[in-house]
Amino acid sequence: MRTTASTVGRVIAALSAGFGTGMSLIVAIGAQNAFVLRQGLRGGLVVPVILVCTLSDAVLIAAGVSGIGAVLQRWPSAIKAIAIVGGLFLVGYGILAARRAFRPGTLAVTPADLSSPKRVLLTCLALTWLNPHVYLDTVLLLGSVAAGHGDSRWLFGIGAVVASAVWFSTLGLGARRLSDVFARPTAWRILDGVIAATMTALGVALLLHQG
Repeated sequence: MRTTASTVGRVIAALSAGFGTGMSLIVAIGAQNAFVLRQGLRGGLVVPVILVCTLSDAVLIAAGVSGIGAVLQRWPSAIKAIAIVGGLFLVGYGILAARRAFRPGTLAVTPADLSSPKRVLLTCLALTWLNPHVYLDTVLLLGSVAAGHGDSRWLFGIGAVVASAVWFSTLGLGARRLSDVFARPTAWRILDGVIAATMTALGVALLLHQG
């Protein structure tokens, strides 16, 4: 009984540590979270977007836990290339958000909002996989912390994946509770203005850092 209790305790500890670490890394104002929030407010393809973000995180977390992070450390040029492409993409997305801020809409979902699932999902994938911080945080940092848990590192990884699923589900599905607020064009103007500033700042920072 004592052995069983000890095993259960280690499992819970590893899962909790993974959940807490994953949540601390993902809960921040960033390109991916801003996109999920906006998509949740618009109401179109929010579940597929949540799935793409969660599954992407699961792949990246698994890569970190399995030790691929150590391999990436030997190829800094790969991270630099991703940073340049990602920086340009973020700046471009920031410009589009700024343009929307000057021509704000409302929460009403029109057919045009739902007619381009390919575009929405490709944008979501780009915001996830072209962000070099996702490799530094999710693969390298989280992978390093997971390695410290030894044989329980995969339980740690599962906890981190659960944190990702909980966060993106809360952000995307919970955004609809703000529907009354975002029924006004002014609210969209403010949101897109914040998104534009965030995306552009992140993109410029990435590009300058590579200079």
